[in-house]
Amino acid sequence: MKFLADMGISPKTVSFLNSNSLAHDAVHLKDQGLHQALDSFILEKSLNEGRVLLTHDLDFAELLAASGGKAPSVIIFRLRNMHPDRVNICLNMIMKKHIEALEKGAIISVDEGLIRVRYLPI
Repeated sequence: MKFLADMGISPKTVSFLNSNSLAHDAVHLKDQGLHQALDSFILEKSLNEGRVLLTHDLDFAELLAASGGKAPSVIIFRLRNMHPDRVNICLNMIMKKHIEALEKGAIISVDEGLIRVRYLPI
């Protein structure tokens, strides 16, 4: 699976996804010189490249809902502790339990002890 990490996501999470054990294709906006890109550009980039967007910014869900689009999938982390190890544990759980939702198009919200899945379009 392909991922695009927004600025609030640690590069350590990108490394985790790209590790030999998971072998995903993950990139970080910072590594692409896009640390000041507009949300609409980031969402379109994710769509055009077929990447799941990883973020903690609620604006992406609002943009996606307003567009009526069926993609890209977005995972929004609303954790009190955004330490990469914690985020990575949540990502592992999402990829095991909600891979079909990510492939079809969904907004997945991750709060403390709760994962909500909303299929697109909204």
